[in-house]
Amino acid sequence: MSAQVFVSVGSNINAAVNVRLAAMLLQREFGEVQLSTVYRSASAGFSGDDFLNLIIGFTTERSPHDCAAVMTKLEHEAGRSEDQHGFVSRPLDLDMVLYGDLVDTDPALRVPRDDIDKYAFVLGPLAEIAPGFRHPLNGKTMAELWTAFDQSASPMTVEPIKL
Repeated sequence: MSAQVFVSVGSNINAAVNVRLAAMLLQREFGEVQLSTVYRSASAGFSGDDFLNLIIGFTTERSPHDCAAVMTKLEHEAGRSEDQHGFVSRPLDLDMVLYGDLVDTDPALRVPRDDIDKYAFVLGPLAEIAPGFRHPLNGKTMAELWTAFDQSASPMTVEPIKL
């Protein structure tokens, strides 16, 4: 059975190159992808360079754990080291925020990610490319969640990057 998957992409080290690389690598691994606009936002949780963020969506037959393993592999291909965890600068951060309507609290997977409700740089692009997709826990669409989100608390600007 296929699942619609959405991945949050972020980078604040050589960011323009690395978000393009993420789009290319995810397309290589999963085939056709859907890309949101790229946004610039301040680093969250630490003092560092601004991040470039977007959401990439695709449909896959792969298991959620296989998808998560691919994300880790691609992060390492882009230069992320094993010890880069938490709120630190990074060349590439790939988080699977949704895997269809799956709810899984396994620490290695955690879908849907709490980031959807916390960060404008996740929810905004998600609402852009999947406005009618329903959150598996609360049943609200991404568009409804984005409309209710306090967007003034987390300003983002469009980054004119061709992917």
